[in-house]
Amino acid sequence: MQHCYLQEAPSNALRKSLSQFAKDQALSFYNLRTHQGLLRTLIVRTTATGDVMAIVQFGQQAPALIEKVMHHLHTQFPAITSLQYVVNTKKNETFYDLPVQLYKGQPFVTEALGALQFRIGPKSFFQTNTAQALVLYQKIQDLAALQRHEVLYDLYTGVGSIALFLALHVRQVIGIDTVASAIEDARINAQLNQVSNATFVAGAVEYLLDASFMATHGRPDVVILDPPRAGLHPQVIRALLSMAPARIVYVSCNPATQARDMALLRHQYQLVKAQPVDLFPHTSHVENIALLVHDSALHASG
Repeated sequence: MQHCYLQEAPSNALRKSLSQFAKDQALSFYNLRTHQGLLRTLIVRTTATGDVMAIVQFGQQAPALIEKVMHHLHTQFPAITSLQYVVNTKKNETFYDLPVQLYKGQPFVTEALGALQFRIGPKSFFQTNTAQALVLYQKIQDLAALQRHEVLYDLYTGVGSIALFLALHVRQVIGIDTVASAIEDARINAQLNQVSNATFVAGAVEYLLDASFMATHGRPDVVILDPPRAGLHPQVIRALLSMAPARIVYVSCNPATQARDMALLRHQYQLVKAQPVDLFPHTSHVENIALLVHDSALHASG
């Protein structure tokens, strides 16, 4: 691939420069079959504020070679505001359980979404298409039909983007995410945006949602779900049926697992509306929002 038309500058130049530098220096590329090689993955994040994060994932502990690669990127691309790397010798690409090393710049980038700003760390999830993320969040707000007296749970909250976007419209919002560093970012983002009615809790959603959690934070009137592609853990399904919020807004990048999970909720919830949003131009993928309303709420409304 010579040019990706979906990536903002300097993504293409950075990728090609690193590839050519590796060839010139006879650096090895990671082989997924043998699990050998130095250069494993490159992650580039660009934001509407002009920040650029680059994370190089290395497949070997090779300090001298790592320094050579990182020095090249730093000198050739001074526009990078957050240059980081991680050494991953595991057989999978995830690095949530690994330390990320800051080479130059800040350990985060800042993104703007409407009137809000968000600090995003290397392990934190944030939608890759900022313009359409704003459309997505506005649609979530429309479907949720929030009231100022309500308690909102935002499950799989990441850096708190949905929670903080909706906080103005409810009495209290509780965000949960398994990635502790993302929750740290979410708390900072609440302060950054002067949001005082948001609480963020780190931990696995399937283990946190119980009677004790609700006793502490209140029973939710509305729940926002934005899980990974694998969808909801069975224990989360059971917790939702037990909590019985009046409305569930389920956001998914994988409509197949979303449909599976909604089928498991069908004994108490009805699918009222669905709205796909194209966050991934020129691909077959969409983000889909589904509004589920509890049977008791449907009967109450007539």
